[in-house]
Amino acid sequence: MSRHQRLRSAARSGRKAVPPLRFLLPSLVLAALMGMLMLRGLVTNEVFHDSRVAESVDKTTVPRHLLTGGPIVDSRDGKERSYRPADHTMALTFDDGPDPDWTPKVLDILAKHDAHATFFVTGSMATRYPELIRRMVAEGHEVGLHTFNHPDLALHSTTRLSWELAQTQLALAGAAGIHSSLFRPPYSSKASALDDLTWPVVKELGKRGYITAFIDTDTDDWKRPGVDAIVKAALPKHPGEGSVVLMHDSGGERSQTVAALDRLMPLLEAEKYRFTTVTESLGAPSAHTQVTGFPLWTGKVFIWFASASVVLMPILVALLAVVGGLVLARFALMLLLSALHVRRTRRAGFSWGPPVTEPVTVLVPAYNEQECIANTVRSLAESDHPIEVIVIDDGSSDDTADIVEALALPWVRVIRQANAGKAAALNTGLAHASHDLVVMMDGDTVFEPSTVRELVQPFGDPGVGAVAGNAKVGNRDTLIGAWQHIEYVMGFNLDRRMYDVLGCMPTIPGAVGAFRRSALVEAGGMSDDTLAEDTDVTMALHRAGWRVVYAERARAWTEAPQSMDQLWSQRYRWSYGTMQAMWKHRHALLERGRAGRFGRIGLPLVAVFMVVAPLLAPLIDVFLVYGLLFVDLGKTLLAWLAVLAVQAVCAGYAFRLDREKPWHLISLPMQQIVYRQLMYLVLLQSWITALTGGRLRWQKLRRTGEVEAAPVVAA
Repeated sequence: MSRHQRLRSAARSGRKAVPPLRFLLPSLVLAALMGMLMLRGLVTNEVFHDSRVAESVDKTTVPRHLLTGGPIVDSRDGKERSYRPADHTMALTFDDGPDPDWTPKVLDILAKHDAHATFFVTGSMATRYPELIRRMVAEGHEVGLHTFNHPDLALHSTTRLSWELAQTQLALAGAAGIHSSLFRPPYSSKASALDDLTWPVVKELGKRGYITAFIDTDTDDWKRPGVDAIVKAALPKHPGEGSVVLMHDSGGERSQTVAALDRLMPLLEAEKYRFTTVTESLGAPSAHTQVTGFPLWTGKVFIWFASASVVLMPILVALLAVVGGLVLARFALMLLLSALHVRRTRRAGFSWGPPVTEPVTVLVPAYNEQECIANTVRSLAESDHPIEVIVIDDGSSDDTADIVEALALPWVRVIRQANAGKAAALNTGLAHASHDLVVMMDGDTVFEPSTVRELVQPFGDPGVGAVAGNAKVGNRDTLIGAWQHIEYVMGFNLDRRMYDVLGCMPTIPGAVGAFRRSALVEAGGMSDDTLAEDTDVTMALHRAGWRVVYAERARAWTEAPQSMDQLWSQRYRWSYGTMQAMWKHRHALLERGRAGRFGRIGLPLVAVFMVVAPLLAPLIDVFLVYGLLFVDLGKTLLAWLAVLAVQAVCAGYAFRLDREKPWHLISLPMQQIVYRQLMYLVLLQSWITALTGGRLRWQKLRRTGEVEAAPVVAA
C-alpha cells in the first residue's frame, strides 16, 4: 500500500482531517512572543507606566503624632508608631536604582569609607541589573522596595499595590534570594507630608508587614543643583542629630550625586557620624529575609526570562526591519515586473510562436468529487479547442466515476484505479493520453471555453515545457471566499507575472496547468515525494532545462474552501509541500544553465517571499498590538494604515490587470486582521512539522459543487 493509500485509508477510518489542537503550537509561539514583549515592556517601564502625581489634600485621617514624629513609620499589627535614627547616625538612602552607570560608583565610595546604606530599588531596574542587587547584599547594604514601575500608589487600587509589591519581591528573590520588609512610596518625602490620600497606602503596607521609610533630608540631587548645594542640603540641621537622607543613584545623570557623596562622608566622619542602613539606625533587625524553595526558583526564572526579553528586543526590531524591507521589496518587484509582463504579452502582434491547433489531452484526477465532477466535465464540453478528456477515478468511495460515465460523452474516458494519490492518478492519465500536449485540472474546477486554447498557445515556443494558467476563486461571495479571491488575484497571479519575467516560475497550479508530455517524461513524471506535486514537478522541469511561463487569459474557476477548518487543511498541505519540494530540489543552487538560474534566483525568492517573510510577518502584528496597548496608539495606528495603504495599491493594481471588480477590496482590512493571521499560523505549524520530523496526511476537502460554470469575463 502506498503512502497516499495509507493516509487516505486513515482519513476514511474516521479520524479528523485536522487535529483539534492544530492551533496550539503556533498559537503558543505567538503568545510567547507577545509575552516576552510585554515582559520587556515591564522591565523598561513601558507597560503600565504612569507618571501622574497626586496633589496634596487634607490630613484629617492621619494620626497627629505621625506628622510630628520620625521618618520611619510602622503601622503593623494595627498600631501606628514612628521612629528616628539614633544620634550621630546617618542612614544614607538611594532611590530609583540600580543603575549600571551610577550605582557601582556609589557602591565604590561606600566601600572606600567602610559604610553601609539603604537602596530603595524599583523592580524593573532590579530585574534588568540583578548583579547590582547581589553586590549590594554581599557588601552589607540594605535593599528596600520602591515599587516595580514607580507609580504614585495614592492614585491606584490595592490590586495594583499588590502587583507592584509582588513583582518587586519576585525580582529581589531572583536577583539575590531575599525578600525585604522595608518600603518607600514613590514621590514621598517627609512623614509630615502624609495626607488623606497617602495615609491609607501606608496603613495597607503595614497590614502586609511592611515598614515605611520616609526622610528627614531631601538633597534635591535629581535637580542637579551643584555638588556644594547637595553637600550642604545633606548635612544635619542640628549637630549630632540622626537623620535619613535621600539621594538618587538612578533616573538620570548622577555625577554630582557621586561627587557630593565622596565629599560628604569625610565631613561627617570627622563629626563621629556612622553611616548605616535604615534598620541599623533604629537598632532593629535587618529587613531582609532569605528566600528558598519554590519562591526562589520562581524569581530566578523570572529574572532569566526578563533578561532574555531585553536581549531579544533588538533582535526582534532588526527582524521587523528585515521583514518590512522584504515586504516592500516584494511589492516593488511585483509592481515593476508585472508591468513588464503586461507590456510584453499585451503588445500588438505578440505571439509565442505559430498558433497551436493540435488536439490536447485533459487529465482530471478525481477522488470523491461527485458534487462537482459533472460541472467540470460539462465546462470542458464548451471548449473551443479540440480535446480528449480522461477522468482518473482514484479509488473514490462515492459516485464520481458513475456520474462521468452517465454523461455519455464520446470524447471523455473514465479510468478507475485503486486509491494511490493524485500524483499516481496523473501518471496513469499520462500513460493513457493520446496527445503530446497535456492539460491538468482539478475535479472541482470549471474552464471557460477559451481556457484550453489560451493555455496551450505558449507551446508555439519549442523551449516552453509547461504553462501556468490563471486560477480564479469561483465562490467569492462569502467573506472567506472574498479573502481568498484577493489572495489569488494579488498574491498568486502578480507573483506568477513576476516569476515569468524572471524565468523561475515555482508552481504550475493544479487547477489549471499545461505540459509537454515529453517534458514531463524527461522530468520524471509526477512524483509523490512531496505533498505539493504541482510545485515538485515544476521545479523538476526547470532543472531539466525547460521554460515555464504564465498565460493570464487561460482562466479556470475553482471552488475555494468555505470554512476556516478546510482552509487550514488546504494551506497547511500547500506550505508543507512547498518546503518539501524546496528541500528536494536544493541541489539546483549548484547546477548550471536554466536549472542554475532557477536554483540561484527562483529558490531563494521562494524561500524569502513564501517562507521566511511570511514566517516573520507576525512581528508586524505583534508590534502593532504592543504599540496600540502600551506605546503610542496614534503613531502605531498611522504606521499600520500606511502599510495597509501600500497593500491596497498593489491589490488595486492586481485587480485592474485581471479586470476584476474592485468592490471585493472592501474586505482587505479585515483580511489583514483575521485571514492573514490564519496563514501565519499555518506556515508556523508547517515549520514546526518540518523541524520536528512530523508527517502530514493528505487533506481531502469537502466540495459543494457551488461553482457550476465559468462567469463571463470582459475581454
